[in-house]
Amino acid sequence: MTDSPAPASSPSTGTITSQAPGDPDDPVRIGVLTSGGDAQGMNAAVRAVVRTALRMGAQPYAVMEGWAGAVAGGDAIRPLGWDAVGSVLHRGGTIIGTARCPEFREREGQRAAALHLLEHGIDRLVVIGGDGSLTGTNEFRKNWPGLLAELVESGQITPETAAAHPALVVTGIVGSIDNDLVGADMTIGTDSALHRILEAIDDISSTAASHQRTFVVEVMGRHCGYLALMAAVAGGCDYVLVPELPPADGWEEDMCRKLSQGRQAGRRESMVIVAEGATDRAGNRITAEDVKQVLADRLGEKARVTILGHVQRGGKPSAYDRWMSTLLGCTAAREVLTAEAGTEPCIIAERHNRIERLPMMEQIRATQEVKDLVAAGDYLGAVQARGTSFGQMLVLFENMSTPPSLYGVPTPKAGQRNKRVAIIHAGGLAPGMNTAARAAVRLGLDHDFTMLGVYGGFPGLLDGDVHELSWDDVEGWVGNGGAELGTRREIPTIEQLYALGRSIESHEIDALLVIGGFNAYLAAHKLVTERDRYPAFKIPIVCVPATIDNNLPGSELSIGADTALNNAVHALDSIKQSAAASHRCFVTETMGRRCGYLALMSGIATGAELVYLNEDGVTLAGLREDSERMVEAFRAGRRLYLVVRNERASENYTREVLARIFSEEGSGLYDVREAAIGHLQQGGDPSAFDRIMATKLVAHALELIADQLEAGSCHSSYVGLIGGRITHHRLERMDDELDLVARRPRHQWWMGLREAIGLVNLDTGPLTVEQAPDFHALVERAAQEQSG
Repeated sequence: MTDSPAPASSPSTGTITSQAPGDPDDPVRIGVLTSGGDAQGMNAAVRAVVRTALRMGAQPYAVMEGWAGAVAGGDAIRPLGWDAVGSVLHRGGTIIGTARCPEFREREGQRAAALHLLEHGIDRLVVIGGDGSLTGTNEFRKNWPGLLAELVESGQITPETAAAHPALVVTGIVGSIDNDLVGADMTIGTDSALHRILEAIDDISSTAASHQRTFVVEVMGRHCGYLALMAAVAGGCDYVLVPELPPADGWEEDMCRKLSQGRQAGRRESMVIVAEGATDRAGNRITAEDVKQVLADRLGEKARVTILGHVQRGGKPSAYDRWMSTLLGCTAAREVLTAEAGTEPCIIAERHNRIERLPMMEQIRATQEVKDLVAAGDYLGAVQARGTSFGQMLVLFENMSTPPSLYGVPTPKAGQRNKRVAIIHAGGLAPGMNTAARAAVRLGLDHDFTMLGVYGGFPGLLDGDVHELSWDDVEGWVGNGGAELGTRREIPTIEQLYALGRSIESHEIDALLVIGGFNAYLAAHKLVTERDRYPAFKIPIVCVPATIDNNLPGSELSIGADTALNNAVHALDSIKQSAAASHRCFVTETMGRRCGYLALMSGIATGAELVYLNEDGVTLAGLREDSERMVEAFRAGRRLYLVVRNERASENYTREVLARIFSEEGSGLYDVREAAIGHLQQGGDPSAFDRIMATKLVAHALELIADQLEAGSCHSSYVGLIGGRITHHRLERMDDELDLVARRPRHQWWMGLREAIGLVNLDTGPLTVEQAPDFHALVERAAQEQSG
């Protein structure tokens, strides 16, 4: 990493300044460091901290190699400018380094760290690391006054310096692939680690199925089983061992029976996931080798062991670990600059799809208590400490991985039959449709439903292409892209409704699970509103959101949107690399129709300087300002300018028109290229996030159907994710939430994130404290509007 000088521009009125005597206009100095194990996405957080600090008139410093750099001093503490953190979003690890530092645990080491920070006037820190790093940071913060007193007594600093920096202000961000912070939904690096794990599991599954083998895969997680559990769910595995819930005595027999029954039910391979911290109830470790030996002794199988190790920390960060880490870094910088001396430190974290401020030591104590709960045998308490979602996923995994032969299929009473629930896709293809359909079949069987698959959307239902699906019919679907049941965009016409009703009656369909996009919702809504004329539609109908456009009511995220975003980010990374050797503006285009979610989030994740959305429109006056700013940037030495356009941002200012305008205004200073990312956004295997969300949403949808069938009613709903929680809304009132012309919700939570582009991707001058965006408040306001 190369250093850049501090910005030449002076802070504007209202910008935070140092309280150092004799120099009231000296900018506040803040330090940023990464400590403990590295995690993908740390660079995005560092970049956001640095650039937000610069925009707010402060001077950021990198403390290289974590606390080791603070103890060492010298060149290990260095000022950073805007360009020093350029081109880092796609890089794994941490560009400012991290290291274990035993010296920092001692008083002498902390005294040296305080001295070296004060040499640069630093008394505010953003620390990115795990619970151990943040615990050590808090001890340093509490010791700060005493350390300064000792430095004054030894003559290493003056009393005036100590008086100017009476307290150390700290803000934390958790970077840990284990996702072990109690109170947060996802820590930096977790999503990327899941990407690595699922890539390995998918690859292993193909060779395991070829030879009908069993594989035992060990993943990271000393005290937290999040990676193991979510990988098991998303990877379609057979058995999982996590630290929070040690298996009861006799687990070996239970595991072997489950694997054997899975093979008998049609599985060609078996997969066991073991968290590195898994133990039995006596506290003895259960390793991958232990599981292998059990399988050899009891089943005579020569299982293969794969220990993924540090590959889980490596590689490029996922789209989520870029955009969310950016927001966390922006918020942390704002927090550390506005916090008053002496205030208790907080952790900036993601919770329920929101940016939250959590009390640092309270959350760290709760995190560290989980292993104590396990040691005390309070396994329920340990699971509950991980949050409701963790416990729910344990149950869902058990239900989906257990073949019917193990729990038996009840025989209906005389004169009765099991309720028949049909699964149908409609609308455009979304990665994760197969995951959702598989979850629907296996969880539906657990509800004692007969599950039917409708092939080819509503046209397929009209044609009678309806077939019963068994547990093994959906084997292997969990990670497949595309849609095995097929999907069609057609919405039934008025003339087709009678025939559609007859088909529902002839196949004795008792409920309909519709998985798809905007047209799927419109089709389901039409059936519900025509019930008075067609009694066959008086059945429970539940819609599950699945579209890369992320434009459906009642849900902040749709199945497929995360996969599409990762595909878009990967393509934009490649585009940026292709332009690295020249002076070039790239005008790119994402899908999304009139919803700008993909465009905005990919712009944040890749550092795009300009993003054009249909929601905001494009104006000639705005283009003039953008062109002038672009020309100035290239004259100042810029080599690449990335523009991301939502495909329906403007009817007249198309991608080609924008490229011509920017080219004309550049007058040969730079060349302009254009690229439409296209349908690769719909392709590929679903991401870990989309697989997990599909499972959760379908589980909720089936609960609604089961309740309606038991009650003998036909209320219909659409399910979704709002504020991190699964909710549902009445389908009859769907129009209240929709802008039917634009084909998107009237309010969208992510619109509160638009200011991130201007804050950290464009250096447009200093901001006052009041002008600096508060993403917690912005997202909360937009989300409240969306939820009504």
